[in-house]
Amino acid sequence: MMNPTAWNRLVPWMPLLTGAAAILGLGVWFALAPGKPLAPRVPGTDRTPGAAGGGASTNAVLAGQWLKGPGEPAEGPGTWPEFRGPNRDGISPETLPLAKSWGASGPREVWGLDVGEGYAGAAVTAGRVYLMDYDREKKQDALRCLSRGDGREIWRYAYPVAIKRNHGMSRTMPTVAGNHVVGIGPKCHVLCLDAGTGDRKWGLDMVHQYGATVPPWYAGQCPLVEGGQVILAPGGPEALLVALDLATGTERWRTPNPKGWKMTHASVVSCEMEGQRMFVYCASHGVVAVSATDGTLLWETPDWKISIATVPSPVPIGGGRLFFSGGYNAGSLMLQVTKDGNRFIPKTLFRLEADVFGATQQTPVFSDNHVFGVRPNGEFVCLDTAGKIVWTSGGDHKFGLGPFLKADGVFYVMNDHGMLSMIEATPARFAMLGRAKVLQGRESWGPLSLAGGRLWARDLTRLVCLDVAAR
Repeated sequence: MMNPTAWNRLVPWMPLLTGAAAILGLGVWFALAPGKPLAPRVPGTDRTPGAAGGGASTNAVLAGQWLKGPGEPAEGPGTWPEFRGPNRDGISPETLPLAKSWGASGPREVWGLDVGEGYAGAAVTAGRVYLMDYDREKKQDALRCLSRGDGREIWRYAYPVAIKRNHGMSRTMPTVAGNHVVGIGPKCHVLCLDAGTGDRKWGLDMVHQYGATVPPWYAGQCPLVEGGQVILAPGGPEALLVALDLATGTERWRTPNPKGWKMTHASVVSCEMEGQRMFVYCASHGVVAVSATDGTLLWETPDWKISIATVPSPVPIGGGRLFFSGGYNAGSLMLQVTKDGNRFIPKTLFRLEADVFGATQQTPVFSDNHVFGVRPNGEFVCLDTAGKIVWTSGGDHKFGLGPFLKADGVFYVMNDHGMLSMIEATPARFAMLGRAKVLQGRESWGPLSLAGGRLWARDLTRLVCLDVAAR
């Protein structure tokens, strides 16, 4: 034990001795540590690695699990690999003949299965059906791969996320591009898997990665894949749109967001104007178009915005024109984009009141130089490009908020309660060819898909595959 006199002599030297010990300790640490210099702590560098430079440690996608099922791929003709089909226009390019009339029982149901609550449509390709789904019991989002032949699950990739019922949960369609499939979950999680095996390639959380705000009724945006890149619209403080490398998830470019426009339920579309390839998006306070090459802002306009929910996507109709429509009394609008030197200039050509034409949920189809869609009173309508009504289906034929697509010269149109109609809809006339009750539930609002003579449709809790091929 040190005596008091010795201790009193040592006290004045304590600060010096402590500093020397600290220096000696650092010297030993550097001698034993690898030759790596100290680096300042940068916010975000302590996060779990993910796409585009690192996802937050709460990125649920990276905590997901792959589960094998009993199903097997069943080859068949045709493909519907993404939202609104191969050309993202709601029209099937297939030439396989389809039945133009149905018997009393309607088209044959090939298979059906119960699914989690929502309106997510199915992507179909290479003998597989891909579906975003939610398991309420396990509290998991899941990207499911089903057999085209019998609907049995081949595999699923599921990750934990708590979601409350709010007019359904899942409402986006996956996009299949080559050997990749990309999906967006209700709370803006993005995952990219091997389309064949289901192995995870990458994943991110747009809320944590880009500061996205989850839309009021969850994400409705379907991913766009073009040129080897995934185009997303997070609507974050510093990223209105972003492009990620399809194979790795690495960010290629982002579009700044100085006005703070946020994500809506609409999806990004691509088009070409004046020789410029661009991506167009309906954000919360207007429409924006960016270069498909580097995300540079090309033009924007506040002329089209919906205060409650923007759901339908823009419809390119050629000649530098875009048609917009929406619900909640928004009506519709035709935009003309011209070029003056290096500047793109958007100008509103006309507006239509909601009682003339609007579309609450489903994006209209542009075909035969006319616009076809369902207006708020449920009538199917044909418009010319000047906004004039050519015909309506009338009060005897109403379709609610249901989806529609065109294939082999006919439209398939679903109503709210699972009644499927096959109609001849051309600029010349509207004619009902057949009707059949194919779903027994409610809110049959999920986008339709068609491939190789089979039609996929869903209501709030059930998905069915129907045989609509000619015999």
